Amino acid sequence: MSVATDTGVKARVHPSPNHGQRAEGTAVDMVVLHYTGMPSAEAALQRLCDPRSEVSAHYIVNEDGSILQCVPEARRAWHAGKSFWKGATDINSRSIGVEIVNPGHEHGYQSFPEPQIEAVIALVGDICARHGIQPWMVLGHSDIAPARKEDPGELFPWDRLAAAGIGLYVTPFPLRTGLLMQEGDSGQPVEALQTMLALYGYELDITGTFDLKTRQVVAAFQRHFRPEKVDGVADQSTIETLNALLRKLPSLAS
Repeated sequence: MSVATDTGVKARVHPSPNHGQRAEGTAVDMVVLHYTGMPSAEAALQRLCDPRSEVSAHYIVNEDGSILQCVPEARRAWHAGKSFWKGATDINSRSIGVEIVNPGHEHGYQSFPEPQIEAVIALVGDICARHGIQPWMVLGHSDIAPARKEDPGELFPWDRLAAAGIGLYVTPFPLRTGLLMQEGDSGQPVEALQTMLALYGYELDITGTFDLKTRQVVAAFQRHFRPEKVDGVADQSTIETLNALLRKLPSLAS
């Protein structure tokens, strides 16, 4: 007899020993999407289930669209690492982690196949519906750890998820010449940019100085919301896209 999964989407259980108890009183209110970043799906699955690796995720979505559940949703999987979003630092306790099989930037980053994206949409939609997760709390690993991570990367089709009602997204403003800020700049415009990024949820001190951390956060934002050009430079397109996104947040909407 097969073991039941938590999701209503077709999946099967492949248990990992790498999990623990969620922090007491912490509700699941986030989904974090990753790519596996390893040469093969088999290598990724082996690592996520190896007690020596001390990493895991709740789900793995294979390139053919098949889904494995490795950790029960009630348990705290070890997928986020050192991370931050909207003031929270124990992201593992409040999130569901979904690993998407892709070799990643280190091993030949490539587009995500259609069956895989369809499976991600079905799975994440189901998770969000069952846990009441808000669209702006569906994030990439690079959003919560911009200094360390790039996944799921600029090829991940966040617009496809948004079209299915998953995640917060706006059509990116087109690239064009105009206002830009970059590392080494300082002043009120930089302070305003940092304030907007922090309002959305990124970890960023409001210093008015465009430092390395600011560049990393801008690149993470671009990777998710303006993937045509990921360079950590706050050009007009990046700033307008960020403004439009903030206007869609209920707490900031006029």
